[in-house]
Amino acid sequence: MSVAYKDLNSNDPHHRHVPHLFALHPGRQITALGTPELANAARKTLELRGDDGTGWSIAWKENFLARLRAGDHAHKLLSYQLRLTSQTETVMADARGTYANLFDAHPPFQIDGNFGAVSGMTEMLLQSMESYTSGDGQDAYILDLLPALPSAWPDGFITGLKARGSFEVSLKWKGEKLLGGTIKSLNGEPFKSGHQIRLKLKG
Repeated sequence: MSVAYKDLNSNDPHHRHVPHLFALHPGRQITALGTPELANAARKTLELRGDDGTGWSIAWKENFLARLRAGDHAHKLLSYQLRLTSQTETVMADARGTYANLFDAHPPFQIDGNFGAVSGMTEMLLQSMESYTSGDGQDAYILDLLPALPSAWPDGFITGLKARGSFEVSLKWKGEKLLGGTIKSLNGEPFKSGHQIRLKLKG
């Protein structure tokens, strides 16, 4: 079976739906370092779509941008999403925001925005979607520490992040540099069994 690909010209280029980027997130076929040409194409799509949208759509874009290691842009969208709003009518344009009770404004409400915002924040701090075959022939994950740390979070710490491969990660950073952390195996497999750590250093 053959599949034909072609460029599509949308009548609504700023539409909030971006399912064609599923391979970037939550999928993992497109990565900033593993498939740079596809990552650049995804970046271009996001530029054309713009930053507007309802809460769940903005949350999805936050995750896309974090996967593309664009932490400052992802943080900008998170700030949009957390903006206090009282808009409850069904309006799709410029409807981003969060109600006083911390529910995400779709509007009127959609839990995807809340879950997606948390996912976007964690993707800025830890990613583990890339895998490789280790020297002993086992599949293993790369733990990417602070891959999209925004400049708005120069100092901080986080505990209890979960990484693929059944690891729990805690991190502490200062001046946008990793100070230290711990990686705990949750299934009894030692971390040193072929897994890699990758750290994005700024400057």
